[in-house]
Amino acid sequence: MFSRNARGLLDFLMAALCLWTAYHHTPAGALVRRGAAWAFHTRSTARPLLAYYDGVSSSGVTTSALVPESPLVRPIAEVGPLAYGTHLALRGLQPKAQRPALALAAELGVSSEALLDEAQGPVAARKLLEALSGDFPSEEARLTAVFAGRIPARYALDRVSAEGGALTLERISRQLPPGFEDATVAAAQALALTTAFGLAWPVPESTPITSPFGYRIHPTLGTRKMHTGVDLSVPQGTEVHVVDDGIVRRASEDSVNGRVLIIDHGRGVSTAYCHNSELLVKVGQHVKRGEIIAHSGNTGRSTGPHVHYQLELSSQPVDPLRFHAGPHAVASDSHL
Repeated sequence: MFSRNARGLLDFLMAALCLWTAYHHTPAGALVRRGAAWAFHTRSTARPLLAYYDGVSSSGVTTSALVPESPLVRPIAEVGPLAYGTHLALRGLQPKAQRPALALAAELGVSSEALLDEAQGPVAARKLLEALSGDFPSEEARLTAVFAGRIPARYALDRVSAEGGALTLERISRQLPPGFEDATVAAAQALALTTAFGLAWPVPESTPITSPFGYRIHPTLGTRKMHTGVDLSVPQGTEVHVVDDGIVRRASEDSVNGRVLIIDHGRGVSTAYCHNSELLVKVGQHVKRGEIIAHSGNTGRSTGPHVHYQLELSSQPVDPLRFHAGPHAVASDSHL
């Protein structure tokens, strides 16, 4: 079909396209661009590495410590969502990646041992964040200072401020020198955890939980399957409230979830509400915390009226009860 010269040209163009894609849209390309910017003293256009993944990941970050123990050692209201999120994100770092935060804590008179301790950690994290609040007023800047160090964070913040616009974590991380990828990932995880700890509850706090998060014997299939949320037993037509500000990403119906809503709360946090009888919001709509978004029902694969409430961090379902302290009773009957 093509002459030898034409095929050679097409091969060359395809190879050039592959190289361009790798350079601009992969972690390896980001490292090359950051390294070149450092060598030639120019500004890097590479995104932070976490932006190349579905969720956040890094060689210096582990996930085992990111989901809190149940029950929480201290009430969330006692120390605040940001302190809890910072503490857990710090515990999720490898020892080498923890060094900037521990050095900063020592500099500001906060015990590094307490900062990593399960019982004392949230309170120590709050003290550290309070000590930084004067120089770093936004949560994004403060967390960058915790995980990257005060001097790199100050430099990055000044660069972003000079450009104007919002002080987002992504913009701040772009201005950090090479080698701070772990700090950026940890700060992003702390923000996600902070958002999760600040969520409300979609129905009254006293609502019984008929099926908790985790593996269970499926009520109709009879096999052991992962239950990715909690089932809240409420009568048909009960008002379902959104747990925080967000944007409706899905408002549809299928044979399994019934009438379902998925709300994006930003910072890698989303919530889902399944088996509703009526949806009151549409895709793309901005919703406010506490707003009525649906009426509960028994649609889809369900054995009785209830709300299946699901919380996801970086597209991974987690137990909502790990992030919410309330008088939740567990009933003996099980819904889907």
